[in-house]
Amino acid sequence: MARFDLSGNVALVTGGGRGIGAAIVTRLAEAGATAIAANRTLDAAEELVMGIGARGLNAHAVQLPPLDRTSARALVDGVAERHGRLDIVVHNAGGCPWASIEDMDEAKLDDALDLNLKACFWLTQAAVPHMRKNRFGRILVTSSISARRAMAGGVHYSAAKAGVNAFIRGAAFEFARDGITVNGVEPGFIAKPGRGTLSSPEMMEKIGRHVPVGHVGEADDVAYAMLYLASPEAKYVTGQTITVDGGATLPETGFAVERHWGLA
Repeated sequence: MARFDLSGNVALVTGGGRGIGAAIVTRLAEAGATAIAANRTLDAAEELVMGIGARGLNAHAVQLPPLDRTSARALVDGVAERHGRLDIVVHNAGGCPWASIEDMDEAKLDDALDLNLKACFWLTQAAVPHMRKNRFGRILVTSSISARRAMAGGVHYSAAKAGVNAFIRGAAFEFARDGITVNGVEPGFIAKPGRGTLSSPEMMEKIGRHVPVGHVGEADDVAYAMLYLASPEAKYVTGQTITVDGGATLPETGFAVERHWGLA
């Protein structure tokens, strides 16, 4: 049983069909919220909410369009009008095509900035008027430890996530007197079953050797941090990011981990 009580709250989660997003939708619904999974692949979101609904919890699926100012407002207003309010927005959708700086083109750079960073502005701009009505709001963003670490082939992603962290601080300041908090979570290596590099057990084991706790994380590790930040109990926390990485950013290098634990 969830410790935090979000009964009566309506929550919108972008990228809510799989992985971290699906875990966030599930945990918010378990805490009593009406959780809206917005996903580009609608089938994935519908499958998720069907399972949640079978447990007697309240969740719905909506199509996530490419987000610009107009589409973000239509998405947010549609959720608020259908459910009568909007209390929590989690911008979890993210990613970008890999490319070195030398191979970068405008499309790849724009994709990274539009999806990861600019969407924060448009979703927040659309959500704040609804949140102000009840003097309560939680704007949450899935950032990344890449915002503070070098990542060859993903500089555009790192730059976008660093911008996300700056957005969190600035937006938190702007809306602090409105009962609206703005925070984020920086995941480290999180397993993604069936998808990408971290879907391979061999790769997860190899990466886990360089994580102080000895393994990669799970989507729920991020979701529970989001659940706290979404809760009334986090009312005095704003402009912050919680790093959820098993201590991966603590040592100076991966070699330091191997030397300390005798893995080298």
